[in-house]
Amino acid sequence: MQKCIGLMAALLFFLLPLSASAQSSGTIKGFVYDKKTGEPMIYTNVVVVDGKTGVQTDVNGYFSLNLPAGKYQLLITALGYDSSLTEVDLAADAVVNKKILIAQKEVSLKGVEISGRKTEKLTRINTGVTTVTPRQLKMLPSAGGEPDVAQYLQVIPGVVFTGDQGGQIFIRGGSPSQVGIYLDGVTIYNPFHSIGLFSVFETEAIRNVDVYTAGFNAQYGNRTAAIVDVHTRDGNKNKISGLVSASPIMTRAMVEGPLVKSKKDDGSGVTFLVTGKQSYLYETSKSLYSGLGDVYKNGLPFEFRDLYGKVTLNGGSGSKVNLFGFNFDDRANLLNDADGEKVADYRWKTKGGGLTFVLSPAGTSALIDGKLAYSNYDISSEKFNSATDTIPRTSSIGGFEAAMNFTYFLPNYSQLKYGVEVNGINTSLSYYSSTGFSTTQDRQGTIAALYFMYRHNLNKKVIIEPSMRFQYYSELNKLSPEPRIGIKANVSENVRMKGSAGVYSQSIVSTKSDIDIVNLFAGFLLSPDQQIRNADGEIVKSNLQKSYHAVFGVEVDVNKVELNFEPWFKYFSPIIELNRNKKLSSDPDFQASSGVASGLDLSAKYSRDRVYLWMAMGAQVVNYTGVDAKGNKQTYPAPFDTRFNSNLVASYTAGSKKDWELSARYNLRSPFPFTQTQGYYENIDMSLTGNPTQNNGSIGVMYADVINGGRLSWFHRLDISAKKKIKINERSGLDVTAAVTNAYNRNNIFFVDRLTNTKKYQLPLFPSVNLTWTF
Repeated sequence: MQKCIGLMAALLFFLLPLSASAQSSGTIKGFVYDKKTGEPMIYTNVVVVDGKTGVQTDVNGYFSLNLPAGKYQLLITALGYDSSLTEVDLAADAVVNKKILIAQKEVSLKGVEISGRKTEKLTRINTGVTTVTPRQLKMLPSAGGEPDVAQYLQVIPGVVFTGDQGGQIFIRGGSPSQVGIYLDGVTIYNPFHSIGLFSVFETEAIRNVDVYTAGFNAQYGNRTAAIVDVHTRDGNKNKISGLVSASPIMTRAMVEGPLVKSKKDDGSGVTFLVTGKQSYLYETSKSLYSGLGDVYKNGLPFEFRDLYGKVTLNGGSGSKVNLFGFNFDDRANLLNDADGEKVADYRWKTKGGGLTFVLSPAGTSALIDGKLAYSNYDISSEKFNSATDTIPRTSSIGGFEAAMNFTYFLPNYSQLKYGVEVNGINTSLSYYSSTGFSTTQDRQGTIAALYFMYRHNLNKKVIIEPSMRFQYYSELNKLSPEPRIGIKANVSENVRMKGSAGVYSQSIVSTKSDIDIVNLFAGFLLSPDQQIRNADGEIVKSNLQKSYHAVFGVEVDVNKVELNFEPWFKYFSPIIELNRNKKLSSDPDFQASSGVASGLDLSAKYSRDRVYLWMAMGAQVVNYTGVDAKGNKQTYPAPFDTRFNSNLVASYTAGSKKDWELSARYNLRSPFPFTQTQGYYENIDMSLTGNPTQNNGSIGVMYADVINGGRLSWFHRLDISAKKKIKINERSGLDVTAAVTNAYNRNNIFFVDRLTNTKKYQLPLFPSVNLTWTF
């Protein structure tokens, strides 16, 4: 352990001179903001006029240029904004701080920004990365008239959802527990509602979403599959604004504005942003949709409420501190279609809060950011009259998160970044297996990490991005060194080749089962410190779960069409799981499996004038190797192994004032696998309180020997929407959206009830109207 600490200290000692050397000439640094709202301008070009160097701003709108002493003109450009020219007189060894405001164009540009600026394509590797903005979120047809991150994620290549019910996400061979999801840097363990059309994130409060589907760099850790990083806005610095929205699904509202308004453009101030959502689909579905299908007659059994608040203290130099808090509540009562009796009750609760900060210290080109936060996630479930899991299950995970990061923007779009993290995690689980054996686990642990990343850009021809992460898990007393690499070669401005690879680890174990057709109970637990055997009966060398990624890509731009082709591969070992077949107290609580996932993803985007088209499709194979109920080694499809998934999105802006938006999305997906039912038996109560000679036992299910040997039917659905923008005055407007989900009323299977052998379907035809007033 002492050697590991010494190695981390040596790396920091090595990195600090590198960062200091970048200041030897002189530094121009600062922030770029939207003049109207005061929001940071992300990924905006800052170029030296008559020079050959430039940078892009980061998610905070920050930039830094290291230049020889002299006089310079900086040109700041962004799509839809007027260009800005700023003069700077830079002395030797000086650090000049600039706060630059750019104004939106009076007349919007034709066309739609598809996948970022050309500069970003030539200067960032972006293998397996998709960056999403609020504008892009609104291009999709809005299910229920409400645009949401959950709906956009379903279109990204390599991403699979359970559908409009279930609320679970799978990314390139990774299960939900292997996908890290962050809200302003804080872990959100289950952000998708049980009705899978919506998430806890308010669309209008989002600044951007970064989705890393494979090969992400060392900035992220403790997840082995993918990352979804959501950043929210700081609140309008100039005026009170917001929205109120209503539909048959929910009401939502957002208010933002200055608490202490800055008296000048580069002055300090305080802003706030508050959002809230409340569903009432259970009540409205019975009254409005009962004639559209049996699933509506007892009411759609989904309820949720989301609250989020944020206060931002802005300094005159661009530094800021964010104070935030959130509370998300979700519930699903699954009902019997015939009599409306409750079959199962699920409840999810997430709460947390903390602070994040961005500092731009005088006299240095470094940008320092960090967080100190707490979050907690609780889930409980209870099934009624079921063959399995008749006793309530509960699980919780939570703890504190602290981190500090240092970023240096180097010439020619290069960058150096390093940081430290410390997380304290507590988990608990109370669970009854399908055999009726109880499992109770409580685990605590501390995770410490040090990482560094260096991106070197060779004249926009070759970009190399090596990174390294050292992650220490106290509950396992295990240090995990995790090297990662990314590279990009720009064959020309329109043809680019890229690739990434890396080692990843995590200590979080999921409670999901490979035999479940559908499982809304997704509990979490830290990796145990007991001996665990793999499918070969051997004790695994380490209980730390690891994965290995390799992804390659080709980007081609042809006549307003952007093509992106990415083959990828992931190997997971070990995957720690609860022993669902535990029958005796001497049986192990856990078992280990391994997984191999590979696939091909293709994306094509087209934009011209008022037309936007996006086609995304992917093929994948995800196989696990584990132990079946009889203790035999078996290789089988993972529960989320969908071999093919495709989406086609079309959007058209109509009207002489461009005040109509028409959108459509078609999704075709191959079936999920499931373990078939072989037969039934009477499960006799042999407890001390039961009398086996007088009482009738419950019905038990015998599963087929082949795990996930069956498949449900193909999933396909068409969603359409039309939105009319009505301008009330200069400060307010009204958006009227009519939407139809599952337009041709396809019966997509959700799951099959094992006892009655009846099919449970996803949402049938689902029309809705939404009114949104903005002010």
